[in-house]
Amino acid sequence: MEPLYHSKKDRIFVRAIAGTYNLKDELARLRAQPRVRKACDIKFVDGPQAYSRHYVEPKDGITQTFHLHLEEYGPGGQSQKHGHVNEAAFYILDGNGYEVHDGIRYDWSAGDIAIVHNNCVHQHFNADAVKPARALVIKTKPMFLFMNLLFQYQVEARSRQPAPGGEGFEVREKEVNFNHAD
Repeated sequence: MEPLYHSKKDRIFVRAIAGTYNLKDELARLRAQPRVRKACDIKFVDGPQAYSRHYVEPKDGITQTFHLHLEEYGPGGQSQKHGHVNEAAFYILDGNGYEVHDGIRYDWSAGDIAIVHNNCVHQHFNADAVKPARALVIKTKPMFLFMNLLFQYQVEARSRQPAPGGEGFEVREKEVNFNHAD
């Protein structure tokens, strides 16, 4: 089985600025980067309960200080239980679910923002056993790691089995309408 994205050890959190550095060259490089990334060009990783589509990461060369990704939780799905030093904002695009932060439950639904505070052990849950849920995640994790604030800990790994009721669920990879209408 292919390793999960979150279990890989070769991730790039902050790009190195190495060799001869010239601001003019760096600005030219940045301006040559795409300003729009198409979702259809970026595949989901992980699963089968929680999937991630990473739109912007330092390894892409587009940004250096923040990370933006889409999470999709299959029916009854949940993420790994983990903690990290950086804050994160989860804008809930669709679905109903909840977070558990340091042992306290916080319910959410489409249109809500779930905030994960610094050094919080947390986990994300889809409360619906039939429908998936999605959240757009914005975090400054690369900047925190660049500042050598390295706390990141996985307490409980992502399950490699579908949640009860989520058997046969396929992430919405080839969705044509991103307006999330029912």
